[in-house]
Amino acid sequence: MGDWTPTERRFSELPVRLVSAFILIPMALAAVWLGGWWLATACAVFAFVMMLEWCAMSATSNQYLLAGLGGLFAMSFPLQLTEMTVAIAVAAYCLASFGARAGIRSRVSAGFGVIYVFAMVGGLYMLREGAWEGQSAALYFMSFVWASDAAAYFFGRAFGGPKLLPKESPNKTWSGAIAAVLACAICGYFASMIEGVDHFAWMACGIAISIVAQAGDLFESGLKRRFKVKDSGRILPGHGGLLDRVDGLGAVAVVGSIALAVHPGLATALGL
Repeated sequence: MGDWTPTERRFSELPVRLVSAFILIPMALAAVWLGGWWLATACAVFAFVMMLEWCAMSATSNQYLLAGLGGLFAMSFPLQLTEMTVAIAVAAYCLASFGARAGIRSRVSAGFGVIYVFAMVGGLYMLREGAWEGQSAALYFMSFVWASDAAAYFFGRAFGGPKLLPKESPNKTWSGAIAAVLACAICGYFASMIEGVDHFAWMACGIAISIVAQAGDLFESGLKRRFKVKDSGRILPGHGGLLDRVDGLGAVAVVGSIALAVHPGLATALGL
């Protein structure tokens, strides 16, 4: 999660951040564990809130209509009616683009917000409900992202050093980024032991997950910088908005679900 909060203040907010995490994580795990309509409902809530956050951040009009379409988009997943799901997404994109303020930048920004939010919730649902062992895949990938975030946060604060991309996210350091990759490689090793498969495949997967998650964090940080906001919202004390919290996980869900769908052998190599 990209953060422009001063380092000393981030430490003072740690207890609040932990409380928020302890509430949000079990809810996310329960939705993914149950899957189906439970996960679709959670995705709908997330899509609704994230769409509101995007509209507020980018000054996009029709925020409640777009948020409602985001919720409908997610609730359509279990129906497995591709035409309906695509139609809702197209309607939201058109409403955002044509309803935006005059100017190409405003229209592109509004349309991109729909793609950004819808892709993240769609990617998570697809990761859980894909042709592979979706429950295990989603739980593994989520835990890897959280391990990456935690390692980057604590090791980055402890060791400091050169900044990763100071113009985009001044609190991210190379020490934190490297620690995050190593933490996910270790997680991959233990996952391979649990699944009884080759260590290399899961360790490589862990490294890739950390890199994608950090890229998602930095991308979100860049977006907020361009919109001149510190947080996407205030719904999560100590974290900001949902977009701030799920940027890395959303990127991993999209890339991971596509990778598993395009390369069926990957699921086999991972024991999924």
